[in-house]
Amino acid sequence: MTGTLFALTFAVAAPFWALMILAPRWSWTARIVGSPLIVLPVLLIYAVLVLPALGRVLPVVTAPTLDGVRDLLGSADGAAAAWAHMIGFDLFVGRWIWQDSRERDMPALLLAPVLVLTILLGPLGLAVHLGLRTGWARPAVPPAPGRTA
Repeated sequence: MTGTLFALTFAVAAPFWALMILAPRWSWTARIVGSPLIVLPVLLIYAVLVLPALGRVLPVVTAPTLDGVRDLLGSADGAAAAWAHMIGFDLFVGRWIWQDSRERDMPALLLAPVLVLTILLGPLGLAVHLGLRTGWARPAVPPAPGRTA
């Protein structure tokens, strides 16, 4: 079952990545990816993997040591859970990058490689986006009707 959940983890996230990369300005992409709930399938897989092993996982994450983390990740269940953890967080960060780039009207051709980098090496993709976004100011939000700025 662990192998199946491992394989399923990216499979349930991939359609959202495809929408953000291949159709970033499509109205359906905004409707679908606009919801933070897109990470829910991955989080459910993570829960299925972690909750039965909570007695083994909690000591490692509450008082981490290199040996303890290595041993946990060295098991099939630990590696599959870590994979789901990474895929879930990378998807959430990728969604934020996609939203932020749209708000700043950044070019889709610039966004696509950043999202691919985020899929492959999450923190590096985020770092590149944080660097690039400084070149695009966020549009000013007009005051709500009846309010003055």
